[in-house]
Amino acid sequence: MASLPARKQNINISWPDLIAGLSIAGLLLPEAVAYSSIANLPPQTGVIALFAGLLCYGLFGSSRFAIVSATSSSAAVMAAAITAMTAAMANGDPQLRMTLAIGLVMVTGLFFLLAGLLRLGGITAFIAKPVLRGFAFGLALVIIVKQFASMVNVHPVHNDMLRYVGALLEQSEHWNWIAVAVGALALALLFLFSRISYCRYLPGGLIVIVLGVAAEKWLNLSQHGVQLVGTIPLQLVMPSLPLLSYSDWMNLGELAIAMVMILYAESYGSIRSFAMKHGDTVDPDRDLLAIGAANLLSGMFHGMPVGAGYSATSANEAAGATSRLAGWVAALVVLLIVLTLLPFIALTPQPVLAAVVIHAVSHTLNPAIFRPYFTWRRDRLLVVTAVIAVLALGVLNGLLVAIGMSLLLMLRQLSASSIMILGRLGDSHDFVNLKTHPTAKALPGILILRPNEPLFFANAERILSQARQEINAAVPPVQNIIISLEESPDLDSSSIEALTDFCHAIGSNKRIVLTRLKDPVLEILQKVDPPILPQESLSGLSVDEAVRVMLRGQSVC
Repeated sequence: MASLPARKQNINISWPDLIAGLSIAGLLLPEAVAYSSIANLPPQTGVIALFAGLLCYGLFGSSRFAIVSATSSSAAVMAAAITAMTAAMANGDPQLRMTLAIGLVMVTGLFFLLAGLLRLGGITAFIAKPVLRGFAFGLALVIIVKQFASMVNVHPVHNDMLRYVGALLEQSEHWNWIAVAVGALALALLFLFSRISYCRYLPGGLIVIVLGVAAEKWLNLSQHGVQLVGTIPLQLVMPSLPLLSYSDWMNLGELAIAMVMILYAESYGSIRSFAMKHGDTVDPDRDLLAIGAANLLSGMFHGMPVGAGYSATSANEAAGATSRLAGWVAALVVLLIVLTLLPFIALTPQPVLAAVVIHAVSHTLNPAIFRPYFTWRRDRLLVVTAVIAVLALGVLNGLLVAIGMSLLLMLRQLSASSIMILGRLGDSHDFVNLKTHPTAKALPGILILRPNEPLFFANAERILSQARQEINAAVPPVQNIIISLEESPDLDSSSIEALTDFCHAIGSNKRIVLTRLKDPVLEILQKVDPPILPQESLSGLSVDEAVRVMLRGQSVC
């Protein structure tokens, strides 16, 4: 019954929701159009993605602050992925590019839905934070440089930033300095609006677009070489499945895995940070399903991939949103703008749109986020390498390298685990590591061992070999051995085989007890045939309880 008032709160539109929806609508529409330019897709793809994200997350999401729409990172990853595929297949055919983009968004949505149905929401930190922050920093640099190139109407073809910047500087005589001035003025206004406290409710992006359109009408900027956004042919299309070959779908599936990882890492990072800030409860599995439905809907109507971006979510929280209905209000406001002002948005100068993008990603260009890693002397190499990978290898390859580094970091930590010898702390019931607690005492005749990480295929053999060495080196020799597997929520087949060999080798002349077994571990070990140990030697008891039972000469079951 306690949950009913909270649910009722989510269905009542309040003034803060109305104000927040009005405020962020002015931010979301310019960003949607701008992010479509990052993805090298038509402007309407960003607008369609915006509607799909706001509607689906408003229906199914669990965070009251999250705003699901197109993001700069997903747009950059999509641009790199689709460019690589079309360059190899059809020399960059625009129609094929759009077809592949639609397919990638739909496969991404299906992967999200599958992850939600399998309840994989608990895997929220699959990419290590230092790697993710390094990738985001490098990506922001790439986006800013490329938006500046778009601003001055120069388009180098290189992927790595060193050659890209070199080519950009070589063509400096072709830069349009009027466009640079327009973009710089728009960027200055955006930063001004964001820093003045009483202007935080103002839709700065929409204001600079209105000023840009006015400048085009008044000064005729296009006659001076300043590019315009152009017509946005927003029309409702019938949902359809892209016509692609089997190999194309397989390639898109591989790319979608990377897209899902970066979108979920970015989305859940935003969702979790604001939930913790306000003491809210969120459901990762529900959010997976909501983001999956949004991507599937966006792909069906030819939109971009969507996720919960930090800048839009932060703006929604700062504007005072109290429920997910703020996103619905924003969707309605954007719809009204699209129905009434879309022809004027086509007159937006491209430098103004570039300024909106640069301002949106600028919050990630804070070197202070790297300071803790250098202060702690942890993960410095990871975060620096992630930045360099994006700059040197391009967005997609840099992302894959960053993900690979994250996995290697996890595997290295797990595989480098060791085993501890436990002793009783004073007269308490606590058993702690003898090496780190000098006051703890080993029990005569009993050797208590505990792996400090979960047993799995990469570390089981080595940890159990260390356990054998500790048993053989015990002075005086011990006949009773307790191994606590509290760190292992489950066991894979390699771990079971290694544990079986260990128990059969040691247990022939010694008594071994496995304790602190989680239910899945206890269940699988009881099914091993021939038995790994007698049933009375497998237990979920605590170490202290197992010791007391063993000293009485009883079974631990």
